[in-house]
Amino acid sequence: LLSELFVKLVERIETYKGGSFDGWIFRVASNIFYDYLRKKQRDQKLIEKQKEQVVESVGYNVRHNESDRTDKLQVQLNRMDEETRELIMMRFYSELSFKEMAEMRGEPIGTTLTKFHRGLKKLTVMMEK
Repeated sequence: LLSELFVKLVERIETYKGGSFDGWIFRVASNIFYDYLRKKQRDQKLIEKQKEQVVESVGYNVRHNESDRTDKLQVQLNRMDEETRELIMMRFYSELSFKEMAEMRGEPIGTTLTKFHRGLKKLTVMMEK
């Protein structure tokens, strides 16, 4: 910054019209410094604007990818047998506990857990295809 200031002072020496040289140098140096701050502020605003554009773009892609995954999940759930689909939906969509699920189905909790985990594993494999 100091070398840049010196170069600019030398470039502007021709604008000196007499009078207080110290006052002239101070005024030129102040103007150069304020120009530097304004440029830095403009650059910062440009960087922030570019960041926002990147974030918006990434956000769109994330939302788009989430939508695609949701669609794929729905398709894969529909391809599963009814019992497995019901267990997964009870757990994730209705947010029921395994105990509640077992009671509703009239089976031991261990059986419900086993069926659920097997179904979830099968769904995971289907989603990876």
